[in-house]
This record gives sequence, C-alpha cells and structure tokens, in this order.
Amino acid sequence: MTHTMIKLLVLLACAGHLVLWHCDWIITCLAGGRFDFRCLKDNEKLAAAIGETPLKRPMRSMVLGTFAMMAAFPGYLAVCEWMRQFSGICGLLMALGSVLFFLPGVAHHVFCGAVEWFYIRMGKTEEARQTIVEFFGKTSSTMYVCYLGLLIFAVTLFVAVVSGTTSLPAWACVFNALPLFLVLAPFRIVGTGNLVNAAVFLALFILL
Repeated sequence: MTHTMIKLLVLLACAGHLVLWHCDWIITCLAGGRFDFRCLKDNEKLAAAIGETPLKRPMRSMVLGTFAMMAAFPGYLAVCEWMRQFSGICGLLMALGSVLFFLPGVAHHVFCGAVEWFYIRMGKTEEARQTIVEFFGKTSSTMYVCYLGLLIFAVTLFVAVVSGTTSLPAWACVFNALPLFLVLAPFRIVGTGNLVNAAVFLALFILL
C-alpha cells in the first residue's frame, strides 16, 4: 500500500467518525431532551426524553452509521499496515483490535438505534421499555467486544509511539483515543468517542 493511499484512507476514517458523531447526536439529543441511560429505569422519564422524536431519526442513525463504519474500517487497516514496517507484532495487534472493534461494533451501533426505534414504534409503553431493556441487555456483549477492540488498537498505538518504535515523535502519543477520551469524558459531550477518534485520524493524516 502506497503512502498516499494510507493517508487517504486515514482521512476517510476521520470523515467516517464525524458522520458517526452526527449519528450519536440524532439518537441522543431527542425531541424531549437529552437521552440518559438512567432513563431506561423509569418509563415516564424515558417517554419524556423521547418526546415526539420521529421514527426516521433512529433509522437514519442505524443506516448512515453502518455505512460510516464501513468507510472508517479501511483507515484502521491502513494504520495497521503502516505500523507493520516498524513492528509486525504491533501491526498484528492493531489489526486484531480493528476487527474486534468494527465487526461487533456495527451490530452494537445498529442495536442502539433499534432499541429507540422499537420503543417509539411500540408506543412508548412500559411493556416497550421492558422489551428494549431486555433486548439491550442480551446484546450488550457486542458493545464490550467492540470497546475491547478499540482499547487494544489505542493502547498498542500509544505504546509504539511513546517508546519510539515508530517514526512519529514521542509527543504524538497524545493524539490517541485513550488520553483524549480521558480528558474529554468529564465534559459529557455527546458522541465523545467518535469525536475523539475523528481527531486521532486527522492528527495521523497530518503526521504520517
């Protein structure tokens, strides 16, 4: 893979995460207010947060997000290919992390939109709340595996950069999902994870 192709795919991954950030917004900032997972315990609060949110919003998030993840995936593999010239082990670990992040990640993204879609479609009743809570609980393994994959990718990249294994300066380790997420998480910005990953890939596009 040429250096130019790697950079183009990295930029595509940045764009994909920005689209995913938008998808996070449209299923979190709802007609009745901001969705909070604590609302899942109380149907009145959940129905109030959903408000008059139309069915097309979670559907758009599911479909658009799926294509955005498909667009971002090659960018992760491109970074893995770039890493292989410095460390085959790091490249392999990052590739493994990428697969674990994206394959269950697509399912997890769709499930997040699906629970909202079905709750609205079923009339926002207590039965609907119980149904989506059960569904989300039984499919949560996709979320855990997805974030495990991202953690493997981010930690491996961080260690490789800070240790001087790659051609990047050690200070470039700050442009990593792990430290950036830890810094931004307290601000509770909607879609922090995708915003962080977009910033990481923009930095990689500039630095590689």
